[in-house]
Amino acid sequence: MEQSAERLSVLKKIEEYEKQGFFEKDVENDPVSKVLMPEKVDYLNKKFLSKIKNKIANYLGASFFEKQIKKGDILIENVKGLENLEKIKGGAILTCNHFNPCDNYVLYRSIKKWLNKRPLYKVIREGNYTSYPGLYGFLFRHCNTLPLSSNAKTMRLFMEAINTLLSRGDRILVFPEQGMWWNYRKPRPLKSGAFRFAVKNNVPVIPCFITMRDSDKLDKDGFYIQIYTIHILPAVYSKKELSNSENYEYLKNENYNAWKDLYESVYRIPLTYSTQYGEF
Repeated sequence: MEQSAERLSVLKKIEEYEKQGFFEKDVENDPVSKVLMPEKVDYLNKKFLSKIKNKIANYLGASFFEKQIKKGDILIENVKGLENLEKIKGGAILTCNHFNPCDNYVLYRSIKKWLNKRPLYKVIREGNYTSYPGLYGFLFRHCNTLPLSSNAKTMRLFMEAINTLLSRGDRILVFPEQGMWWNYRKPRPLKSGAFRFAVKNNVPVIPCFITMRDSDKLDKDGFYIQIYTIHILPAVYSKKELSNSENYEYLKNENYNAWKDLYESVYRIPLTYSTQYGEF
């Protein structure tokens, strides 16, 4: 089967960005992002119509991904480390590597019992919320998502929502690598946002990492469908003796090192990058 030119282009871009050290940049040909204005988002679903759309979106999203799992287009082999969630009862930030549009659902499905009927909120990029049409667009806008924004007033609402959710015991998924790199197996350098949320609200960070291996089945683009193992790693907590800024860096480094150690253990190779800027 001939491989998709569009996927080959994405893989080429990933290769080029790694060499240049542009680890956070998007590689997909997404729609042009529109600015998210404060009146266009209801972060906490306070409005009646928002609540209805949220329920519909969660139902449609689960149905969509479960059908893909049943068809074998999403393959989950194992979930490891669920015992690391047992002692965490309140709010928390979860981090995960970002390599596929389905990765947030794969993680959600793996920890659903621990969530105990609570939603898993997801921080997403502005353009995903404002610019996507069709089913994906509807899910991006209404499936317990927390869109970032380039508008300062909207970002104030975003931060207020983050604080409210964590204070009431909800769990928020952040992709601290930022852009999605399709089927990229390595952990990438992390941005500080997730760890700032955790420090400000005095909640733990739960590093999660999904490893993968080739199946013997090709997808519609001519590439092997990946088989996933979800790893839930021990939670990381701020240290009282550190300042806020020191804790941001501490949590970020602990998260990255946990991912790095897992990567090297599972794939049995050292983590290296082709970037001219060296290792992180």
